[in-house]
Amino acid sequence: MFTSLTTKLAMKKVGLSSDALDFSSSKSSKSNDGSVPGLDDLEGSNSSWPAWMSTKKLPLTAQAWLSPVPPPVPIAECPKPGDLAPIDRDRQLSFGGGKPTIVLFLRCVGCAFAQKSFLALRDLAIKNQGRLRCIAVSHSSRDATRKWLDILGGAWNVEVVIDEDRAIYAAWGLGLGSIWYMFNPTTQIQGWKEKGWLGIKVANSVQRTSSFKQGTPSTESADENEGPSTVMGNKWQQSGLFAIDGHGVVIWATKAVRADDMMDLSAAATAIGIQPAD
Repeated sequence: MFTSLTTKLAMKKVGLSSDALDFSSSKSSKSNDGSVPGLDDLEGSNSSWPAWMSTKKLPLTAQAWLSPVPPPVPIAECPKPGDLAPIDRDRQLSFGGGKPTIVLFLRCVGCAFAQKSFLALRDLAIKNQGRLRCIAVSHSSRDATRKWLDILGGAWNVEVVIDEDRAIYAAWGLGLGSIWYMFNPTTQIQGWKEKGWLGIKVANSVQRTSSFKQGTPSTESADENEGPSTVMGNKWQQSGLFAIDGHGVVIWATKAVRADDMMDLSAAATAIGIQPAD
């Protein structure tokens, strides 16, 4: 499955060996249900993954490629224009008050595509301070997200919400992508062209901090036996972009069709009366 030259180049680009995801017991493609083909049950007796080797021993950047623990709530339908903005389980996102809002759901930190999307959102927020609210939702850990933002020069006018268990993502209809979502030719080619991959730098920084004192990652929300680390987020998580008016109604909505899909921030802003070039 993972044998094409472009796939090997793309995996090398993000710090993985060409056979890191070559599991002989790979399964059929799934999407949005919390499982990734070929990446589930890595420690089970029916897997080619050695039973004695815990996934926790893998580098954080490699664990981000493994199938994560499902979100604590069912994955809802993606909201459509005209719908009220979804209410997440912990009500971390709220809308209204007369000010329009753009919400960007990020891929994992260290991702060059997430970086480009976030920087574009930050630029829009700075140019429209006082009349536009911008929110970026990250499912990577608080420490990893903070380090990533530090490298990028800070969040500035963008509100950053941490959703490590991906409950907000699920409420907004964002689950896991398929094999094609990640390893289609366009994504692989774009991934090789990008120069903004910060995953290894962020992971190395997190591992040097107090988050890993005495070898116990305090940033992990999952129990040691509940699957791979969530510190760096997960490569398979879908991203999305939504524009909500001042009354909490979704005006514009999309989710990425591929891992490299930047989505159209200009269209989202225009839909709620904001001119991106202002």
